[in-house]
Amino acid sequence: MSRVQEASIRRRPSIEEVLERVSLWRGRAVRARPLSGGLTNANFLVEADGDRYVVRIPGADTELLAVDRRNERHNAEAAATTGVSPRVLAYLDDVCVMVLEYIEGETMSGERLRDPANIPRIAASLRRLHAGPRFLKDFDMFRTVEYYLGICDERGIRIPEGYREREGDLRAVERALSARPLPTVPCHNDLLAENYIDDGSQLWIVDFEYSGNNDPCFELGDTAQECGFDDDQREALCAAYFGEATPALLARMNLQALMADVGWTLWAAIQEAISDIEYDFWGWAVERWERAESIFSSQRFERWLAVAADG
Repeated sequence: MSRVQEASIRRRPSIEEVLERVSLWRGRAVRARPLSGGLTNANFLVEADGDRYVVRIPGADTELLAVDRRNERHNAEAAATTGVSPRVLAYLDDVCVMVLEYIEGETMSGERLRDPANIPRIAASLRRLHAGPRFLKDFDMFRTVEYYLGICDERGIRIPEGYREREGDLRAVERALSARPLPTVPCHNDLLAENYIDDGSQLWIVDFEYSGNNDPCFELGDTAQECGFDDDQREALCAAYFGEATPALLARMNLQALMADVGWTLWAAIQEAISDIEYDFWGWAVERWERAESIFSSQRFERWLAVAADG
């Protein structure tokens, strides 16, 4: 994976600076308040004469996390055409600040999404997103892992013990998934629970920093991992999305869930070194790696490799 070519955003603009520059609310009474939950960016709810907007101000040095803001903007605008993602209403190119349509609804949690009634709703929203316009670039977690390891090497960033010893296992996963690949679709690729918003009618999908065309099983496996799905819930999600939950599809989904942990382990390690957000990124990196290690060391891992490769 090549280095992201865009310039690093070394200093976040303040919300006050942003408010002065966006023409959407010029001449209107405007107020802003922070929205909680972001682990990379600063998010604000802006109200202008009763209308609501979301302002996303990117964090510094996010190119080290493999975030390409041009790709993100293109993909967010493409995703909005499917009706499952908010519209991009304004954009400040020089600081990559995005103004989004405000979606009235509940930010979801893993507990809520584990409700059996919500699993078909997840699948329905993902099918709509995946049927939409192709995204600007592809996303490949194996290449992203290589990129992250390069960043860690360049900057002397610590990573969990034993990580590099699994290089052979990562190659085995890539071989298994490449044996009978699925057509790629436009994927979000970072579907933790908080990136779903329930408006009472559908689940909206937000935050396209890591979006790109990818294997749909990565999308399913990643969200299953992030939301703490057990085997039955994973099978239900697979069946709701594909119309069936074959052993090969489930094995593929589970290997991609494993790769989500492998990749986001390094993401968290880099965040520990560069982020000014108060969060235990190192603890999160260790937790994710321990979960990945438990799979690598299990009999399930070899079985998934064989079944996925056989298709």
